Amino acid sequence: MTRVPTGGTARPSSPVDTAYEGVGPLLRAWRERRRVSQLELALRADSSARHISFVETGRSRPSEELLLRLAEHLDVPVRERNALLLSAGYAPRYRETPLDDPALESLRDGVERLIQGYEPYPAFVVDATYNVMAANRGILMLLDGLPESLLTPPINAMRLTLHPEGLAPRIRNLREWRGHLLAQMEREIALHRSPPLRALYDEVAAYPVPEQEETPADRTTDPMPQLALPMRIEHDGRLLSFISSISTFNTPMDITVAELAIETLLPADPATAKYLHSMMS
Repeated sequence: MTRVPTGGTARPSSPVDTAYEGVGPLLRAWRERRRVSQLELALRADSSARHISFVETGRSRPSEELLLRLAEHLDVPVRERNALLLSAGYAPRYRETPLDDPALESLRDGVERLIQGYEPYPAFVVDATYNVMAANRGILMLLDGLPESLLTPPINAMRLTLHPEGLAPRIRNLREWRGHLLAQMEREIALHRSPPLRALYDEVAAYPVPEQEETPADRTTDPMPQLALPMRIEHDGRLLSFISSISTFNTPMDITVAELAIETLLPADPATAKYLHSMMS
């Protein structure tokens, strides 16, 4: 902030002043969101609490290298790291390449082979707002009979799962699974500060929860130990049980790649595994 000497006049702010004053509030907001003190952040990033304080109050402009280190230690999403760099007067470091760009052909091929390799177990790829970018035959099997309105691109995984005309009526432990998904979205919103993700959350959280009648299968105690919350879903008169696993790319340098996630639904019991194999044979 420009200082006004006693009895004098303020000097006009230079473009550089404006740039590095802008990064301070952003950096402080990320630090407070992560509940990290200035001293703790300084120790992690090989800096000093005094320098961190000067950066946050606009008295010092961080180097590009330091700013990226701070973003790394605060787990700032790649998209938001560009915003930090711009606010400090630096050029964006990370590109956002469309997934259908020729430059990502090898990535697309690799992801396709990966999710196909999980068959007959369901696997799919989503972007930062849970739009489905690719899916294998295991997923398509679970979507049999859903209305065309939910299957028209862009297909959204959260809408498919929680919409009362989607998978929701088929999920026997819907209240538990719904709570898990909404909590997952809340964590993503806190991490990424994404308005589109917030809008999606507000939409799916407002969906009515379909009434479900208890069946004998719901009252049966599962003899298998639960290692994670399963999704228990009906398919063609059978009760299938899945546990979910999510994978992301390590140290991505592109926003598109950073925001991709690969989700797999693994059988939670031998009966589900046997049924899936029989369906694909």
